[in-house]
Amino acid sequence: MPVPSKERVVELLADLVRERGYDLEDVNVVAAGKHSAVRVMVDREEGIDLDALPELSREISDAFDAVTDFGEAPYTLEVTTPGIDRPLTEARHWRRARGRKVRIELADVKFDGRVGVLDGDSVTVVIKEKGVLSTRSVALSDVVKAVVQVEFSRPSAEEMDLAGGVVGSRPSPADTDEIVDVEAPEEGSNK
Repeated sequence: MPVPSKERVVELLADLVRERGYDLEDVNVVAAGKHSAVRVMVDREEGIDLDALPELSREISDAFDAVTDFGEAPYTLEVTTPGIDRPLTEARHWRRARGRKVRIELADVKFDGRVGVLDGDSVTVVIKEKGVLSTRSVALSDVVKAVVQVEFSRPSAEEMDLAGGVVGSRPSPADTDEIVDVEAPEEGSNK
């Protein structure tokens, strides 16, 4: 296969991937001597069952084999899902990361927070300052960089409630309209 351009691979795969219910997140094409490598990254709202990737990989391979401009040279096809270190660059990435801890970089400050509800062009982020949880609205256009962080302990129920609630112990990324109203403790109470 002569090395196709990224644009040509995207053109060839965009409809196929979308029709199968996935988002085409990225394409990487690398020439490695006579052997090319094509890496296709897909994702979807409800997550991906890794058993479904081999079937999608076969369909993508068939699509490559059906066109004449890729030639007959060998190539390696890799169909993957985004890793935890993928930056959050699209609104759908933020929606899928609801409930996860992220490191956010704005023009003037960096901070860690928990992704809450996405509302249009902004996202609610749960932050902890001096041991006190609060929320902050962040415009997606103000984000310079945001990356999901690895966590080794479970967040508190209060923190997850502030992030918009949970379904079955995990946030529900498809449920973007529901905002859980957490009452502030009354002064002098031990809530």
